[in-house]
Amino acid sequence: MNRRDILTTTLAAPLVGATGLRAHPARAASRRATEIRTREGVRLFHRDWGEGPAILFAASWALSSEMWAYQVAHLSDAGFRCIAYDRRGHGRSDIPASGYDMDTFADDLATVIDALDLRDVVLVGHSTGGAEVVRYLGRHGTTRVRKVVLMAPVTPYLLQTPDNPTGAPQAYFEASIAEWAKDFPKWADDNSAAFVTPETSKGMIAWLYDQLIATPVPVAAATMRAVIRKDLRPDLGKIDRPTLVLHGAKDVSAPIEITGRPTAAGIRGAQLKVYEDAPHGLFVTHMAQVNRDLEAFIRAG
Repeated sequence: MNRRDILTTTLAAPLVGATGLRAHPARAASRRATEIRTREGVRLFHRDWGEGPAILFAASWALSSEMWAYQVAHLSDAGFRCIAYDRRGHGRSDIPASGYDMDTFADDLATVIDALDLRDVVLVGHSTGGAEVVRYLGRHGTTRVRKVVLMAPVTPYLLQTPDNPTGAPQAYFEASIAEWAKDFPKWADDNSAAFVTPETSKGMIAWLYDQLIATPVPVAAATMRAVIRKDLRPDLGKIDRPTLVLHGAKDVSAPIEITGRPTAAGIRGAQLKVYEDAPHGLFVTHMAQVNRDLEAFIRAG
């Protein structure tokens, strides 16, 4: 049994909530069995466990819903219903030949919310998942949303343009994509150290690496191009829900000065919490702190 099978088996088991009561088996089984398909028939795999107020997690670029395992373990035990889904082309979702653009990603997120009839949901997105959350809110509104958490988001705009001088040139991103086309596993291995900390275990790094290289290279490239080309600055002003931005000061994948800080500044009333020694992978490197901050923010008010 490989790492992915072990994790999936563990997370599929009934979980005990903060009250000590197990999720109602018929209700939980029904939710897990629900198949979610987009209007064009793309199947979106999702995990759904725990009972209580709903939290929906959107994954990082080239990672799957598995990345949220440690947040789900904590929050489901704390009395929340946790849903995580795989973006099209990622994890166990279908791999269509099209639809890799921010509007479609936002529509896919809307499909998940609608299919599960989520209301007053808390949206949590990491990196590209954060960009999807922002685009969803700008495109579909905030009616079904109670709160928003953007963790190391790659928003509001990564591409360098005359009115966005702090962004990076298109050639910078294309150079990385060219490396993926030659040897994606090597690129992932070469860049893994910057994603985590020296204290991160080899097993944890391998777990993340396995998720990453399981993403087809064409999907990884198309998803990255979608993110860098989309200007999400106009969407920030449409967010009218309490928002928490968590970002590491040592994030080299999404430097805070061009992502986290302007994102928080563009959302009215947003709270920015900086982890001074955290990299992009703070959801594992600073797991306990992230989990505490998520729970406290979600419970507040």
